[in-house]
Amino acid sequence: MKKLILSALLCINSLAFAHCSNPVVCEMKYVDQAFTKTALTGEALDKARAMREEGEKLYKDGNEDDAIKVLKKAKKYLLEGKLDS
Repeated sequence: MKKLILSALLCINSLAFAHCSNPVVCEMKYVDQAFTKTALTGEALDKARAMREEGEKLYKDGNEDDAIKVLKKAKKYLLEGKLDS
C-alpha cells in the first residue's frame, strides 16, 4: 500500500511540472495572456511590449535568468499597472 501511495504521489508531482518544460517560454506565454487582461493603454502598453520583447531577446541570447526577471516584471506591470524599482 505504501508503494502504491508513493508511486501515485510521484506521478502527480511529475505531472505538475510537465506543463512547463521551459520556464522562459512559459513566462512569455503568461505575459502574452496578461496583455489580454490589462487595463494599460498608450505609452504604458508600449512599455510593456518593449519589456516583453527585451525578455525574448535575452532568452534568445542565452541569458535565461535575466529574461525571466524582465518577463515577470512585465507581467506584473500589465496586471497591476506599476513597476518595482
